[in-house]
Amino acid sequence: MSSYRSAESVSPKHPDKLCDQISDAILDAYLAIDPAARVAVEVAGGHGQVFVLGEVTAKGKIEIEPIVRRLAGEVELATKIVHQSPEIASGVDKGGAGDQGIMVGYAVDETQELMPLEVMLARSLNQFLYERWPYDGKTQVTTKDGRIVALVASFQNSKTQAVRDIIDEWLKDKPRAEQIQIYVNPTGDWHQGGFDADSGLTGRKLVIDNYGPQIPVGGGAFSGKDPTKVDRSGAYMARRIAVDYLRKHHAKEVYCYLAYAIGVAQPLEAIIRVDGHTQEVQGYDLTPKGIIDYLDLKKPQYEPTARYGHFGHGFAWDN
Repeated sequence: MSSYRSAESVSPKHPDKLCDQISDAILDAYLAIDPAARVAVEVAGGHGQVFVLGEVTAKGKIEIEPIVRRLAGEVELATKIVHQSPEIASGVDKGGAGDQGIMVGYAVDETQELMPLEVMLARSLNQFLYERWPYDGKTQVTTKDGRIVALVASFQNSKTQAVRDIIDEWLKDKPRAEQIQIYVNPTGDWHQGGFDADSGLTGRKLVIDNYGPQIPVGGGAFSGKDPTKVDRSGAYMARRIAVDYLRKHHAKEVYCYLAYAIGVAQPLEAIIRVDGHTQEVQGYDLTPKGIIDYLDLKKPQYEPTARYGHFGHGFAWDN
């Protein structure tokens, strides 16, 4: 039976990814002055304006404008930051989860990074092109039976033939079918990109941030959230558990499912599925504090996660 699988990747200059990076750079700045900071920051941007909104409780203040300008350039900035709701804080203060939610972790043996092949190929092509054209861009890869059958690449300020030549170079060591459909800048070469062409929003590239469209997501975005928010820390822990079980059992594919209630420390669900066989997760402290301590999540480290996805890069939750 044939099997088609597709995945896409976007460059760090894509409007949504700019917002993710700003959110996580702000988080990192707060964690640098207060590792216990409570941060939930969202960013919307486009057409010369950036809006930074959210809730922060920390022992000090940071300068948000230099962070925004470093990543987004000369834009008009509006901010509205308030303290975390005392009702949310009361549940977190006693060790409970910062929100309810479901997290899905995944690991598969088909790549060195233990990630889906189509995801790693789309990401690899995007990074390869971004090195030459560091602008807004997207890639998409379709595989059939583990071989590339179609590619799409659209990059700002690039020339179609130049991109085709670079793709040919990239393809040399990749699994590929005899005939490949390749679409480069399908509507023509383009020069207006990023915030000049489109608006962006934190958390809108949720599937790209996870494992691609073949794998379910729990629903919560990551960027701009400190690790008391289990939709981030729980997702990282679910990935770590999936990787651990895959290696321990020499498995082909592992899913891990966690579910939490706001203000409650222990998960409501902690299930692992190893090559189709389901069991309860054993041997981990799955309280928010246990996860934070185990993965060392209170230090600045999050801006890099907002560039090309949160898994498969050798982060602590990948190893």
